[in-house]
Amino acid sequence: MRQRALIYSEATPQWYDSTRAREVMDAYNSGASSNQPADRFVACSVIPAGTGSYRDFSYIAPDLPEYTASNCVACMECVQNCPDSAIWGKVLPQENVDATLVGFPDEKDKKLLQDQLVQTTKFWKTYEKKKGKATDAPGGAWFGIFVDPTKCKGCGECVTACGDHGALAMIKKTPVNLPYFFTMWEFYKKAPQTPETYINPKLKVDIMLRDGANQYVGGAGSCMGCGETSAYRQLLAMTYAKVGNKYGIVANTGCNTVYGSTYPYNPFRAPWVNSLFENAATVAMGIRSHWDQIGKKDHHLWVVGGDGSMLDIGFQALSRMLTSGMNIKVLVLDTQVYSNTGGQASTATFIGQDAKMSVHGSHMQGKWERRKEIANIALMHPRVFVAQTVGPMTNHFYRAVEQALEFDGPALINVYTTCQPEHQVADDRSCERAIQAVESRAFPVFIYDPDAGPTLASRLSLQGNPSMRRDWHWKKDANGVEKPFDFIAFAKEEGRFQKHFDREGNSSQVLRESQRDRLLNWRLLQELARIPNEDWMEEMERTA
Repeated sequence: MRQRALIYSEATPQWYDSTRAREVMDAYNSGASSNQPADRFVACSVIPAGTGSYRDFSYIAPDLPEYTASNCVACMECVQNCPDSAIWGKVLPQENVDATLVGFPDEKDKKLLQDQLVQTTKFWKTYEKKKGKATDAPGGAWFGIFVDPTKCKGCGECVTACGDHGALAMIKKTPVNLPYFFTMWEFYKKAPQTPETYINPKLKVDIMLRDGANQYVGGAGSCMGCGETSAYRQLLAMTYAKVGNKYGIVANTGCNTVYGSTYPYNPFRAPWVNSLFENAATVAMGIRSHWDQIGKKDHHLWVVGGDGSMLDIGFQALSRMLTSGMNIKVLVLDTQVYSNTGGQASTATFIGQDAKMSVHGSHMQGKWERRKEIANIALMHPRVFVAQTVGPMTNHFYRAVEQALEFDGPALINVYTTCQPEHQVADDRSCERAIQAVESRAFPVFIYDPDAGPTLASRLSLQGNPSMRRDWHWKKDANGVEKPFDFIAFAKEEGRFQKHFDREGNSSQVLRESQRDRLLNWRLLQELARIPNEDWMEEMERTA
């Protein structure tokens, strides 16, 4: 980890041995194959940091998101949910716009770039009003969204995240429009950084306006629309905002280590090391001890792994680490399946889920074991900060990460991360599925702070879950009819449960049992947090 930090300049993806680095990158990009020059880093199993910034997907992805500035409200949800660090926002006062446009002499380009900018309420009207009250206040500034065509894989996740605003739409990439995207991206890179005065510290989403937030530079070998990488990007952005470059990552073998080290591309700007499938937690304990010995107690350490490595074979190591009291933070990327090795069931898999090793057949309809709740188990360890959250709930997610970093001791954050191939959902639906996992009680969110009070209930907050006093959250369907959005309604939208529905859409007994499991888990959390369940009380009165 120390070696990798020494060979990378954090400010920009530049190398101390830049000529050698470019030689390796250019040879690889041109298909050198067996003629690839020897790389002194790979000889040590090291891929230098940030090399993913050199990767170019512009000749692969068929689509690109087109931005309609007039519809944009600067919510930054597209930036938050992009899995490939391919879309960014920037705030520019008029003088910065003018200074940057000087570098684009073509009048057609200037009009194109000006059309990328909009006067939003957030960054223009609000600041203009402040300026009218105080002469020293900054005036309004333009806002724009810019797409890096070399990093975008065309998944469309940003369009889903944008939702009803309609500021983004996927269009076919053509030889005519692709150069325009490169021109717009060049403008983004040449323009000055967003001034700090326009970054509201109370709005956590705005940390993505800082250049330092790009700790995951893209160019990874992850699937289109990968739900893991979106959450990973957010985690690292908040970590950098809190502690700067004083952090490192220990990763369990899994998808995150494969897409993060597809030679010669490493998307991480932070130093990281990959251990075996099961023992990242124990490796982290060794690194933590060494850092403490050499005076680096202020450095933070993240342990990252999927539900398979954390809940199954690596559970004992994880439990030991949590019990140690050491200042180590854990991120569990919970896909409910061993994504990296072909989609086998893990102990995080839902009842009835169709997965390898638990295939839906005539005698066994998918997995039959109840799901292991790693967050519930973690909070029963002595003095461990625990959060269960999803990336698209940006305020909840960032608050959880921020509190975990501030906590002086072990912390675990369990994040629901959609795996499109194994969940059998569309590439642009990761954020939607994560939100609906919360709404349906498939994955309730909570924060447990052991220092927040003397009782378990005072430490456990279920804030963020809809209809906290009910069994199920009610919402309107496509026909405008309000219905309970239960686990079965959630499962109907994912291919991993499709065999549990007949032609009329009726669910199987196994899936109903899976729904009962989700309800029991939700009621347990309500009981622990001392939140009365009105539906449960009515049910008890009826059966009394």
